[in-house]
Amino acid sequence: MNELVGGAAGAVAAGAGVLAYAVRAPSSALLAPSVYHGARDRKAIALTFDDGPSESTPELLTILDAYRAPATFFQCGVNVRRLPAIAKEVAVRGHEIGNHTDTHPRLDFKSREFIRRELTAAQESIELATGLRPTYFRSPYGVRWFGLGEAQRQLNLMGVMWTTIALDWKWPVDRVVSRLLAGARNGAIFCLHDGRGTLAHPDVQVTLETVQQLLPKLMEQGFHFEKVTDILCPTKS
Repeated sequence: MNELVGGAAGAVAAGAGVLAYAVRAPSSALLAPSVYHGARDRKAIALTFDDGPSESTPELLTILDAYRAPATFFQCGVNVRRLPAIAKEVAVRGHEIGNHTDTHPRLDFKSREFIRRELTAAQESIELATGLRPTYFRSPYGVRWFGLGEAQRQLNLMGVMWTTIALDWKWPVDRVVSRLLAGARNGAIFCLHDGRGTLAHPDVQVTLETVQQLLPKLMEQGFHFEKVTDILCPTKS
């Protein structure tokens, strides 16, 4: 009996471990099509920014312009509807726009219909404001769930996770910069934030200062910056 109980407990623990990996691990594609790094054959890094647009996004765009650094912005539909001109400016400046759901919810334990509505509403709001229909998606909090894969396929969205997440919403600038420098490698995808969920007028000063300090350091190491679309493509010989 003890062996049976122990075996059952082990099976439950193993199943919980697999589910945790599927839901949260950046390298997992079990619940939905997903990537977490780009081509490793060149010194390129993809800068990505979640939760925007925000009132501070134009300042971030100015910093990126100064270093000629294209980036990918995963935008929330509710923020796009609040700031459509800023959402469009991201596209006008030559950056890529991805889908980050409509209202920035955690997707775990949500119904398939809820997930589909969240992705669809964001997709429609982004296209209306910018004229671009996203082809990439990032889950809020990096949480995937059952039904997400189906919704992504219906909307022709590829999931994008990250090689290193900046933790720029809770750490000071020097610690965030050090974390990202430690994660710098060919094909890395960095996740930062130009918003804070769906808050209006969020404080993203740490993010702005991080980018200002980080980019020249990476360039000194020989890295350049690519949008997600570009970093996923191997160099053609």
